[in-house]
Amino acid sequence: MRAKDGVGRYGEDVAARYLAEHGYHVLARNWRCSAGEIDIVARDGAVLVICEVKTRSSVAFGLPSEAVTARKQAKLRELALHWLREHPAHGAAVRFDVASVLRPPSGPARISLVRGAF
Repeated sequence: MRAKDGVGRYGEDVAARYLAEHGYHVLARNWRCSAGEIDIVARDGAVLVICEVKTRSSVAFGLPSEAVTARKQAKLRELALHWLREHPAHGAAVRFDVASVLRPPSGPARISLVRGAF
């Protein structure tokens, strides 16, 4: 496993735990289809949440959440449609959240969640 992959996996673990602690029900992690991958699919009450997780070890190149570009947003919308085809939500609202995880060289990770980021 590459170091970058390890940081990403760590961030996804932190984000999944954070979501669960804040009342989300995690339905899937690293869900894949022919079009790509969704980091976390969860429910927040009646709302289906597609959560993109971005992890960085510093802010030298900006906040982790800044890496969710318009192109990535479009891809996540496409992936959400694939998820819904396989797992019908029967009219449930869908929301896109971004979990931003900062893993400093020492100390605990810091996470911020942008609900309805796009």
